[in-house]
Amino acid sequence: MDVGSKSGRSFVRARAALVAGSLGLLLAVGGCGASGDSSSDGAKADVKSAPREGFADEDGGAAASAAPEEQADGKAAGKKAAPKPGGTHVIRTATLSVEVKNVPKAVAAARGAAEGAGGLVASENTERLDDTYETSHLVLRVPQERFQEVLRELAGSGKLLSRTSNAKDVTDQVVDVESRISTQRASVARVRELMDQAEKISDVVALEGELSSRQSDLESLLAQQASLKDRTSLATITLDLTPPDTPGDDGSKDEDPGFLDALGGGWDAFVTMLRWIAVAFGAAFPFLLTAALAVVVWRVLRKRKADRSAAPAVTAAPAGKDGASAS
Repeated sequence: MDVGSKSGRSFVRARAALVAGSLGLLLAVGGCGASGDSSSDGAKADVKSAPREGFADEDGGAAASAAPEEQADGKAAGKKAAPKPGGTHVIRTATLSVEVKNVPKAVAAARGAAEGAGGLVASENTERLDDTYETSHLVLRVPQERFQEVLRELAGSGKLLSRTSNAKDVTDQVVDVESRISTQRASVARVRELMDQAEKISDVVALEGELSSRQSDLESLLAQQASLKDRTSLATITLDLTPPDTPGDDGSKDEDPGFLDALGGGWDAFVTMLRWIAVAFGAAFPFLLTAALAVVVWRVLRKRKADRSAAPAVTAAPAGKDGASAS
């Protein structure tokens, strides 16, 4: 009985120790889980409170100072994520001066060549020299792949006087603009997120100003991208159409002047001299008329004075005769 009771007691003690160890292990595991949850909750609370602590500075100073760092991070991320354009980007321009017999027909042909290639006439300026002859200045925009074809067609429309062409590779500029656009968009998105988390009015006002500035920069970059896309997709051709220098010139050499040419030149000189004499007389006519009137008036006054001085002598002659007779 003593042996059985001892073995029963030892079994009960071992079982109790096993139960106690299991309970301790469960409590330890539960405590670790609770501490892990509390630490994660604390981290979340710190993450949520981080923007608020940044905004707690006076007049949004922390938010404004953090903006350049976020913009720099955005630029780095944008440069990594910016897609590289396939192929090169080239701006092509050309200037042509062509002498044609009929300018209106040449203008219509140039317009048809540009529109037939899928381009357009950007501007046209036509100036009439006289009733028959005129000149025209056109600016044509044609696709890059049809540039050389249209250029050859325009150069062959008449007598080519001058031709210049230029090609400028702007691939690096296109890549840079696209990268800056991606960076600026990420920067704008970051500022908007900060505005959603801001609680103070001062922080909101500061972030609104920063957002407006960054959106303005983004719009400027988008405008540069559109301009580059237009100039690299369509080439520019400047065309000047002029008539021959001497209308009706067939290329014959100038002949020596003859009698009729000399007679015509003398007649032109004579007519020119008469014209200048007439002009001079017309200019001097008012002065001559005034002088003539002055002479007439002077002669009339002189005659009247002579008549007055002769009147007493005429009246005195009869008195003398009567006296002589009386004596």
